[in-house]
Amino acid sequence: MNLKKILFLLVICYVGNVFSQQIITFPASDSIPHNNDFTVKVRVPGGQWQDLYEYEALVDMHRVTSSSMVNFDFSGTVEFSVTYNRGKVQTARIRPLSYGFEPKIKGNMLTFSLSKPCNLSLEVNGDIFHNLQIFTNAPETYKPDPNDSSVIYFGPGFHTVKNNILQIPSGKTLYLAGGAVLNASISCDSVKDVRICGRGIVYKANDGVGVNFSDNVQIEDLVFLNPSHYTVCSGQSTNVKIKNIRSFSAKGWGDGIDLFCNNNVLIEGVFMRNSDDCIAIYGHRWKFYGDCRNVLVRNSTLWADVAHPILIGTHGNPESGKSEVLENMKFENIDILNQDEKQINYQGCMAINVSDENLARNILFENIRVEDFEQGQLLNLRVTFNKKYAHAPGKGIENIYFKNVSYNGKNANLSIIEGYSPERGIKNIVFEGLKINGTEISPKLNKPGYMQYSDFARFYEGLYVDKIVYKPLQVEQK
Repeated sequence: MNLKKILFLLVICYVGNVFSQQIITFPASDSIPHNNDFTVKVRVPGGQWQDLYEYEALVDMHRVTSSSMVNFDFSGTVEFSVTYNRGKVQTARIRPLSYGFEPKIKGNMLTFSLSKPCNLSLEVNGDIFHNLQIFTNAPETYKPDPNDSSVIYFGPGFHTVKNNILQIPSGKTLYLAGGAVLNASISCDSVKDVRICGRGIVYKANDGVGVNFSDNVQIEDLVFLNPSHYTVCSGQSTNVKIKNIRSFSAKGWGDGIDLFCNNNVLIEGVFMRNSDDCIAIYGHRWKFYGDCRNVLVRNSTLWADVAHPILIGTHGNPESGKSEVLENMKFENIDILNQDEKQINYQGCMAINVSDENLARNILFENIRVEDFEQGQLLNLRVTFNKKYAHAPGKGIENIYFKNVSYNGKNANLSIIEGYSPERGIKNIVFEGLKINGTEISPKLNKPGYMQYSDFARFYEGLYVDKIVYKPLQVEQK
């Protein structure tokens, strides 16, 4: 190969690399308060630094605190320079810890880089409240025409609508461009074929998105800052997809994603930091009736400042002969960063608490990593009668599989597994590869003087529980 060809190929490779590395920031909106705790700059390697707008995100209803949030798109590699403006940096960490990111510290500055989009929490000196949430995406491939009649388009800027509720008709796409701020609830009621997307922010709505009696609704990529109640609440709907949304709440009943009587739901790539349950799955309540089936939650990060990261049960139909089933659910590849719940009745990072004649069955938790939390339990499986919210005890819990679940920490209370009566019990619970602080809870622990694996796991196995199995993680052969 002659010199000209070599130089030509080198130029092509260089140009291709330049175009494969890009950062896309969005117009800042001063309609959302700025937080001065951090100064965040980003660049492609060797490029010019770009300042980001650090939004205020309120967290934790018990002690409402202003955390920080930045968001942008990129491809290739992005370098961060983060200045901590609250004082000296003694320690710093980036969570989820499973990602393995470690910032370099120099004075009050932290540096690190990313090579793929993800959702992170940067915490200085152990402060999980005045932290920096970093949300990144790959560049958008869908950019609708603002004049398209099938699109409800909001460009950069602050937007309100009449009565603070935006109704989305069937067949429409709601698009919030980067830099758009919508101060309204979004409603999908008795509709089908709806898409809600973009890089914008839904800000301080009463509820984020309601999806009721609807089919084929997709919600993706938006940031929900501090709705008064739910981020997404869906009742008696089918084929709902919730992908890559990020959510903060700091008021009572500020649930993240609640499903009532839904079928065929995908929740993927979300970051939920909520002052109530992050993800809750129920049967009947209010005007919604029916079983809840086929729910997949994966590749997500859950942070419950109050209540449960994951809750199944509680609400159902107590009428004789009309009991409902919550079944065929999978929670996969999830990092749980916190639970802070004083009330024993509402503890459990993974909780199945059935009341109101509910039967919960065929549920898999796989590759779940629970970091140390403020207070709560690793899991809580109970057939119970929650008299505050229900009118009858639950029917039962059966066929629950925990595979490759780990907890690393010291603050977990005793977990509870307990039925209600001989007819309303718990059966067929399997723990495969359960690890507590690095120790696998399995027959490998067969040491003199220890007869119960639950002692190692700190699980209380109460009445009306039949067949709990602890076994080592089976490595699948490829």
